[in-house]
Amino acid sequence: MIKFCCHTHVDIAMEEIIDECEVAPVVELLTENDKLSTSCSYCEETPVYKVSNE
Repeated sequence: MIKFCCHTHVDIAMEEIIDECEVAPVVELLTENDKLSTSCSYCEETPVYKVSNE
């Protein structure tokens, strides 16, 4: 599971990974090279973090 999120929603993404996958989430800061054309998984903001279970 991978969630791209803004500063505001990083906590929610981490909680979802913990609840659904029962593992500690991996939080990565997106660099300028990683910036996506997609928005945050929870709002329309530009994602800043990638939160995953991998």
